[in-house]
Amino acid sequence: MSAKLSSHVVSEIDRWVAKFPPERKRSAVLSALHAVQHENNGYLTTELMDAVAAYLELPNILVYEVASFYSMFETKPVGRHHISVCTNISCMLRGSQEVVDYVEKKLGIKTGESTPDGRIFLKREEECLAACCGAPMMMVDHVFHENLTPQIIDNVLDALK
Repeated sequence: MSAKLSSHVVSEIDRWVAKFPPERKRSAVLSALHAVQHENNGYLTTELMDAVAAYLELPNILVYEVASFYSMFETKPVGRHHISVCTNISCMLRGSQEVVDYVEKKLGIKTGESTPDGRIFLKREEECLAACCGAPMMMVDHVFHENLTPQIIDNVLDALK
């Protein structure tokens, strides 16, 4: 079965393709996958990746490589809210492992898992989220939360619907 890209996704892809020389359509792959994933409840299917490849006139494998390389893409259903805890050196030195342990215990899941109600997905280890000055930190649905304490973590997680 072949997936069809929505008109919204096509317009997003076209907007990004227009930013690059015509022979550089592959430069729009990241944005195309992001748009498709956003519209597909937070994950990519093989059919959707194939549709992106066909639309951009690229080999399927090139799109699969991008989707599997970057941690921002998921290839299986996951929870609605995505949580990433930075575990790179600055965050590690300021207690990121304790943050991971606390979030896992609070949610009753391990990294790489979603809560049984499908509300929250705790992404696997993040290499760096570029907020070293606010370590330890986590990103929830693309919003940074820095200088984490158990109280801050509770407030952020409890606010997720």
